[in-house]
Amino acid sequence: MTNKRKIINDPVYDGFLTIEDDIIFDVLSHPYFQRHRRIKQLGFSCLVYPGAMHTRFSHMLGALNLMTRALEVLKVKGIEMTADEVLGTKLAILMHDIGHGPFSHTSERMLADMPHEVCSRLYMERLNEEFGGRLSTAIRIFEDEYPKHFLHQLVSSQLDMDRLDYLGRDSFFTGVSEGIVGTDRIISMLNVKDDSLVVDEKGIYSVEKFIVSRRLMYWQVYLHKTVVSADTLLVNILLRARELAERGARLGIEGLPLCDFLVHHYSQRDFEQQPELLDRFALIDDSDIDMAVKMWMRHKDHVLSLLSEHLVNRHLSAIRVSDHPFDKEAVETLRSQTCLLHNVEEGESKYFVNTGVLQNHAYDYNDQEIRVLFKDGSCRDIGDASDQLDRRFLEKQVTKYYIYFPKELKA
Repeated sequence: MTNKRKIINDPVYDGFLTIEDDIIFDVLSHPYFQRHRRIKQLGFSCLVYPGAMHTRFSHMLGALNLMTRALEVLKVKGIEMTADEVLGTKLAILMHDIGHGPFSHTSERMLADMPHEVCSRLYMERLNEEFGGRLSTAIRIFEDEYPKHFLHQLVSSQLDMDRLDYLGRDSFFTGVSEGIVGTDRIISMLNVKDDSLVVDEKGIYSVEKFIVSRRLMYWQVYLHKTVVSADTLLVNILLRARELAERGARLGIEGLPLCDFLVHHYSQRDFEQQPELLDRFALIDDSDIDMAVKMWMRHKDHVLSLLSEHLVNRHLSAIRVSDHPFDKEAVETLRSQTCLLHNVEEGESKYFVNTGVLQNHAYDYNDQEIRVLFKDGSCRDIGDASDQLDRRFLEKQVTKYYIYFPKELKA
């Protein structure tokens, strides 16, 4: 392939991303990466926010854009990094989400029984073989096995380029202004102290807004009740399809990669022992799910057909949220009513009535802390440095319980 110096326009940052490295262009051009043009970043959020049709591909490019800026800021501040380290960090952030399945987090563990981060690493290792070891530094940085740990923190921490991009990007395309953060300001305030990524004292207020914005975006976008309902519906469709396949029923998609992964539910060990699985998994994207669900609208199984029809026509179930777990008797009552409503058997009502948990917290003290660098050279955690966000607020994890049931039964 003849490499070209590319300039890519990104509307989120009202500017251009320049691809200056041949290996980055090669990774971008690879089918493993191009597949993410066909996977929506926010899954079913577009059912609530019609503009949320942006892809994993655009997010990974955006994260690369921010990483390029961050590395330039650190260079200006005298942080020593070799050309190989800079390139490795760019490649690590570019490929950090390459293991995602269709509809992003919705299908996680449904088709491949492992977290997407593990799948990303497997794809990185395969690409490293194809490109003659040129991704070795990127993989070590991604896995936090490289001596300079601040490089990994730029890729994965509580203030990394991944989070900075998806908050701004998701806010832009959903129109939810609460997600707007001072990205440029935060990046310009980044620094390194004792091999740890820190924020200069003048950036405290921007970091405060970043933490609050992330919490608000979870409730308004990522954990929106309609999104949770659609996610649950898709998961139930795939579970029903798997159950039918295990009974020997035909799904109409036999021979396609989606059917293979749905039925076999391959583990990490399977992927490691059967390298061809990575190639087949890379053939699955949102369009495969869309096609299958539309086909299943006409499936002879009443449950699969009804569930599929509900998703295609956006006939979503109700979600009721509570601060306490729902009473088992109330759940059973709804399931009994559902059997009559949809003419299904008692054991099939589980596909129409579910309970679950929603959790949201702004900050995790068990993760890499966001530390603030003061003029006297001392560092403090953001919870101690901020006069707005105390430790009690930051540590608080909001847990809510929900029940999912046909909206026709809603009182």
